[in-house]
Amino acid sequence: MVSKETVERINQLAAKNKAEGLTEDEVAEREMLRREYLKSIRNNVKGHLSKIKFLEDLSQEEIDELANKNNK
Repeated sequence: MVSKETVERINQLAAKNKAEGLTEDEVAEREMLRREYLKSIRNNVKGHLSKIKFLEDLSQEEIDELANKNNK
């Protein structure tokens, strides 16, 4: 998970870039932070996708079990 500070810094660099431009060091920092942010998002999505079960791949017994579990 990306820290709040990282997101804030990305936003600061974006605002500065729009207002006056960035130095080479700031461009490099922005790219590094963006890569970190995107990596975190990808890992979160992969984690969510790995927990998804397709009903058509389950037996009727497993579907009924999931339905009963969700109704509790």
